[in-house]
Amino acid sequence: MAFADRLLAAWYTGHPALALLRPLEALYRRVVMRKRARFLEGGSASYRAPVPVIVVGNITVGGTGKTPMILWLVEHCRRQGLRVGVVSRGYGAKPPRLPWRVEAGQGAEQAGDEPLLIVQRTGVPLMIDPDRSRAVQALLASEPLDLILCDDGMQHYRLARDLELVLIDAARGLGNGRCLPAGPLREPAERLLEADAVLYNGAEADRDNGFAFRLQPSALVNLRSGERCALDHFAAGQAVHAVAGIGNPRRFFDTLQGLNWQPVPHPFADHAQFSAESLAFSPPLPLVMTEKDAVKCRGFASDDWWYLAVDAVPSPAFIAWFDSQLARLLPTHRQP
Repeated sequence: MAFADRLLAAWYTGHPALALLRPLEALYRRVVMRKRARFLEGGSASYRAPVPVIVVGNITVGGTGKTPMILWLVEHCRRQGLRVGVVSRGYGAKPPRLPWRVEAGQGAEQAGDEPLLIVQRTGVPLMIDPDRSRAVQALLASEPLDLILCDDGMQHYRLARDLELVLIDAARGLGNGRCLPAGPLREPAERLLEADAVLYNGAEADRDNGFAFRLQPSALVNLRSGERCALDHFAAGQAVHAVAGIGNPRRFFDTLQGLNWQPVPHPFADHAQFSAESLAFSPPLPLVMTEKDAVKCRGFASDDWWYLAVDAVPSPAFIAWFDSQLARLLPTHRQP
């Protein structure tokens, strides 16, 4: 197990050696709290877009379901007649220049895996740049939009925001509740009190301090042919090689098991780069991966490689709350 994986496991299961990192945690907390205070006081230069900006992010390291939630928000806002754009850091992307407009035919090495997935699934206008404020300005200069969704960016205070949605893995929660590097928190837990909404991925029901949402598998999609098959394509008990290069691979493996398959787990680092050699497993079995990983593997995929398409399903209470926020942010907008 790599050091990063061991550290992540320690944050969520506990380890006495983490106490040695508390002096560094105290320093980290002071830095992030000072940065937040400057933003709230108006002392740090931040860009205010002429349209509402909704940040979808988290305060923990590791996957919380941001990309499926972005996909849901894009489609939901479009059903309201809104012209939506998305900005993203583009983690791991190496575009020729920044800001960079992501198109469906680009490679993941150029566009980043998550931005490319979002564009290929929805066709939404999407700009990547570590400077999210610059990405927003470039996107608005390219076409008229009513609303901007910022994929991640909770801690990117150079971009002013009108709404903050914080996602938390319901099973893992906030781990040991400590900030980096002694724990998984990017900001202290009190930061949740300042967010507009907290959503718990995998929660059975809404909570007093947040809404529930779940990730629902919808289809198996063949990487080579694009064939879309029902989830009963594999019989119950089918053994499959399961590949996940996401923030929380265990959630993906559990999902496959919940579909009554027998996954042979192959966890990779988040945003991992793949090759045919790195995915040449034995014995020969069907291979199932996440959609985020699939955008990087289509060029060398074998015939029996699939990705599991999943959709975010937020609670009715969240949908009602979110629609009320859209009405507040866009009072002159009328549904067609």
